[in-house]
Amino acid sequence: MPAPDRDSAAEAHDMLPVDQSGARDLVGYRSSMLEETGGECTLLVEARHLNRLGLLHGGFVSMLLDNSCGVAVRNAIGDPDAAVVTIGLTVNFIAGAGGGRVTATGRVTGGGRSLKFAEAKLSHQDGRLLATATATFKIIHK
Repeated sequence: MPAPDRDSAAEAHDMLPVDQSGARDLVGYRSSMLEETGGECTLLVEARHLNRLGLLHGGFVSMLLDNSCGVAVRNAIGDPDAAVVTIGLTVNFIAGAGGGRVTATGRVTGGGRSLKFAEAKLSHQDGRLLATATATFKIIHK
């Protein structure tokens, strides 16, 4: 197996712990933390992400929204490597996208020590709102 190039190694080093997963490797999204309680997840939509109608598959839409909320929760509790799991996710699909870059932006809306509530929106690079979500996360205290 060839050694990773310098850019790939630097990208891996800059990744959030949540992005160091097989799911991220398979899909190709990238996460980042925003401000105090925000999270973001971006994806350059490729043919492999499309459904048979040529639109971003709903499963990927849900994944991006869920991930941005999870990043926001980790950001809010101050631990980018925290063990949090989704216990509820409601997605509202608004519009479709067949290509370009999409960005899911999540924020924490409430909660306590063990549960956090978050919401997210998925937007296309052209500014169109594609989907929204609300989520509930369980924080697993080690």
